[in-house]
Parts: sequence; C-alpha cells; structure tokens
Amino acid sequence: MKVHDAATPQNAESEAAAAGTPVATPFQMMRWRFRRHRLAVVSLWVVIALYVVALFADFIAPYDPFEHDRRSPFTPPQAIHFFHEGSLTGPFVYGLDRERDPETARLTFTPDRDKVIPIRFFVKGHEYRFLGLIPADRHLYGVGGQRSKVYILGTDKLGRDLFSRLVYGARVTLSVGLVGVFFSFVIGVTLGSLAGLIGGMVDNAVQRLAEFVRSVPTIPLWLGLAAALPVQWDPVFVYLLITVILALIGWTSLARVVRGHFLTIRNQDFVLAARFSGATRGRVIRRHMLPSMTSYVIAAITLAIPEMILGETALSFLGLGLRPPVISWGVLLQDAQNLRSIALAPWLLAPGAAIVVTILAFNFLGDGLRDAADPYQG
Repeated sequence: MKVHDAATPQNAESEAAAAGTPVATPFQMMRWRFRRHRLAVVSLWVVIALYVVALFADFIAPYDPFEHDRRSPFTPPQAIHFFHEGSLTGPFVYGLDRERDPETARLTFTPDRDKVIPIRFFVKGHEYRFLGLIPADRHLYGVGGQRSKVYILGTDKLGRDLFSRLVYGARVTLSVGLVGVFFSFVIGVTLGSLAGLIGGMVDNAVQRLAEFVRSVPTIPLWLGLAAALPVQWDPVFVYLLITVILALIGWTSLARVVRGHFLTIRNQDFVLAARFSGATRGRVIRRHMLPSMTSYVIAAITLAIPEMILGETALSFLGLGLRPPVISWGVLLQDAQNLRSIALAPWLLAPGAAIVVTILAFNFLGDGLRDAADPYQG
C-alpha cells in the first residue's frame, strides 16, 4: 500500500510557488500582523532602547555611580533649559544655592538664575572600559571639565547621581530577566514536553514536582537564604545564585502550558506520521511539536521576563536579594522604603517609574507577538 505524504505548509508553499502564485512565509505574515499592533511596535522600541541603555551604561551615565558628594545630599532634579533671558543658548541648567534650615538642619536648594551651567556632549569623565574591553573616558553628556555637576534626576542621601545609578542598575535588573527566563525556558520546555508526549509516570512525576515547587512559600525561603548567605561572598556570585533560584521557581507555568498543548496535539496526524516514519522523540518535539505552539511559547516568555524582573526587584527592595554594592533597581528603591524619605526626596522613586515602564512594555510586546504568531488571527 502506497503511503502519500501528509499535506504540510511547506508542501503547500512549494505547490503555490510552482504555480506562480506569490507566497508569504509564516515569518513574513507574523511580521505584517505584528506591525498592525501599534502599541506593541512602540513597546518593542521601548524594550530595545532599555537594553541599549543597559549595554552602553558606562558611556550614557555621566558620573561614576559610586562617586558621592557630601555637599549635595538629596539634591533635587535640575530642569534642562534652552532659553536664557529670551535668547537661545542651548541645553543648560541653573546652578543651585545651598542653604541649611536652622531649625531642621536640612539642606535646601534654590536655583541661581545668574549661574548658567551649559551641558556638553561627548565630554571627558571618569575612565571605564567600553563594553568591558576598550579603555575610554568619553560620556554622552556632562559639563565639560567644570567643577559644577548636573543632576537631571537629583541625588541620593550620599550625593550620588541618581541618573547614573539608574542607568547602571538597568544592566543588572534587565539581565536578571533574560538570564532567568533562559534557564526557566530550558527547564520548563524540557519537562513540559516530556510530560505531555510520554505521559504516564513521567507526567505524574513532573506534575507532582511542579506542585511541590509552587507550594513552597517564597518569602520564608528567601528569608532563610538571606540569613544563610555569607556577607563576604562575591556580589556577582550572589547575583548568579539569585538568577538560578528565580529560574528554578519560575519554570512551572511554562511547563504546564507546554504539557497541555502537547497533550492536545500528540495524537494528531502530523505527529503520528513523524513517529511512524522513524523520527526520534527529540526530533518530533523540536521539529514538529514545538513550532506548532510558537504563539504559546512567545506569550509565556514575554510574560515571564517581567515576572523575573519584579521578583528580583521585590526581593532586593526587602533586603533579601541583591545587596550593595551591587546596583539594581530594587536596591535603589531601598532608599524609598519610608514615607519620610519620599516626602523629602520624591525623585528617589525614579527606579519605580522605570520598573513600571519596563513591565508595561514587555506586556504590550507579548500581546502583540502572541497575536501575530496566532495563525487564526486575521
């Protein structure tokens, strides 16, 4: 008995191409559908901009994030101006006059309209290694060798430039999301696909393991880990450890999505044809089953990245995750833990605003990619 090849999208494309009919690849159709989702396109550019800032943090940040100025604690943000006394003078900020309140001993800052501090671009500053390799000392903006400084987002309690620290913190916070999702993606897809394809005891074992991981209370776990981690450990090692632990906790949702989809399609014709033709189990998963759930995986990944970011931020904010001298958005938010600090210096909430923008951008991007990857979308 002669067995005919099952109809596949590749065969349909080949027949259409042979007949002279213009054919769009699945990737092209996905791109066209994605471009119609305007909010997702804007979010994609926001995400790209965030990672560009994180990648070139040394160049974009005007000052060393650890450099402090005892004369400028809690300096308010300096507004950028372009016109001085009715004439266009380029970007500049006004100097600040410092006064100490005799009753509260608190420093107050008032703009000095007679002191104009021009903002220069590509100025020399503290030395660093561009991309960790090339020695450099150029920065995106600064004041060009003057003793004065410009603080567009203000300073913290030690007089450190908040914008520089925010830019450097993006490097850690955003990388936690990517690295953590990579590990959780590998674990979740592997266990979920095996559970959905094999079933039986393997499925039961994976399900019980996922239920156990989800039942572990997160806060007590981190309290125990925070108490157990020696203070003298390298901050980089602690960062990697936290990333791996976040991945070990966050793989369960993706595994359940993959398992449910595999249970649905494992008895469909194209999967059975691949298995009967002698394809190995790994090849069936990689070449036939996973590509059929692209939209599900994309949605799960884009939602998992903000979850990882929020997890690191929350833990660091509570003092259970990353600790100084590591700079992350969660660590920076530790300075805004009480109402008194927020009342005195509301600009300390800038890392929180950055987190909100990042999470919204990832969520909107995930919605757009999910709809674009769905073949049933018009």
